[in-house]
Amino acid sequence: MARLLDSRTLADDIRPHLVPMAGAAADHDALLAVIGNARFVLLGEASHGTREFYRERSRITQRLVAERAVTAVVVEADWPDAWRVNRYVRGRSDDRDAVAALDGFRRFPAWMWRNAEVRDFVEWLREFNRGRPGGQQVGFYGMDLYSLFGSIQVVLRYLDQVDPQEARRARARYGCFDHAGGDSQAYGYGASHGLSPSCEDEVIQQLRDMNRLAATAPPGTGHDRDELFFAQQNARLVRNAEEYYRSMFRGRVSSWNLRDNHMVETVQALERHLGAVGTPARMAIWAHNSHLGDASATEMGDIGEWNVGQLMRDRHGADAVLVGFSTHRGWVTAADDWDEPAQRMRVRDGLAGSWEDVFHQVGEERFVLPLRGNEGLPAAVRERRLQRAIGVIYRPETERMSHYFHTRLADQFDAMVHIDETEALEALDAGGVRTAGEAAETYPSGV
Repeated sequence: MARLLDSRTLADDIRPHLVPMAGAAADHDALLAVIGNARFVLLGEASHGTREFYRERSRITQRLVAERAVTAVVVEADWPDAWRVNRYVRGRSDDRDAVAALDGFRRFPAWMWRNAEVRDFVEWLREFNRGRPGGQQVGFYGMDLYSLFGSIQVVLRYLDQVDPQEARRARARYGCFDHAGGDSQAYGYGASHGLSPSCEDEVIQQLRDMNRLAATAPPGTGHDRDELFFAQQNARLVRNAEEYYRSMFRGRVSSWNLRDNHMVETVQALERHLGAVGTPARMAIWAHNSHLGDASATEMGDIGEWNVGQLMRDRHGADAVLVGFSTHRGWVTAADDWDEPAQRMRVRDGLAGSWEDVFHQVGEERFVLPLRGNEGLPAAVRERRLQRAIGVIYRPETERMSHYFHTRLADQFDAMVHIDETEALEALDAGGVRTAGEAAETYPSGV
């Protein structure tokens, strides 16, 4: 096996191929050249709590909307909560501003979408849409599947309005979940271990009925058509979430694959819905690097996991462009554990030999590294090397084990955006965020 190039040598080799970013309007020209006319632009992040990742992703998306006719922004968020934002940016809601429109994002990790960067982007998108006909507006959509019980309520409310008899049948089917008391994980645990009944048959039948309702509805345009699609997608989410929560207790691979399959199903459904009334849809897709970088080029693929990036490449080839983000050091908004309070936490320097370390050795504070079609790149960009991934949880004391995995960068992404030192995301509910190491006001009682 060939010896892995040291970070400084590889940094010297890739330096001629990168494009520095100076904060100017033309910063992303090189990236847009890689993107070309692709219809699906997947924009990642190396953490769920880094301000610059959200900011640059927003700037890139604004250019895609203005210059490449992107018609949908699809994010790693729950479908009903994002739909509230969709109504706001298209002038169809009573929310007074973006902060109110983002109010649905109250469950952990609320800061992931209730933050200053998303707020500003949502206001920009609303202003862009102002005065445009509905078919020319840009929507904001979620593709995740955690909102099992919230989506049930959406389906029932919709059917109560359009078909009370069907609503009664749906209520009886979804009543199968009553014993879980609104706790998705409790349902999954009980159903997977035979301690309580599975609702699999009921949610499948309800999705079939919603699909039949959509297929037999009179041709429509505008708001009514969108609301039917919204309800139908919630029924699909309930069906997939039911399986996801049962699979959680069988192992990581099965639940991960189900979740990313659902995300791609949602993208495909949106593509059909938006493309049915005009030109083919173009989408900017926001999610973590671990979802959007091609899993087959990482350790994930070694254990049988796939992800959105791999599935989109399989389906769309060069029409899907995968863009990763990275940082060497700084601060991040994250938590110690699930459902714990958000903290502003110090991000350690990238491990020696990692991609983060290589990019730091380049000596540029901010740059884009085109990978697709970049002739002359050293072969070492396809060697396995550690890469960091911080989600909503950050555990610096076990960083190598908790946050690093091997990747072949040039096979994983079509381009990388690196910002050497970054700052923590500013949560809209900033009063609940403290800097790690500071005692909370309620310590130690917790009340």
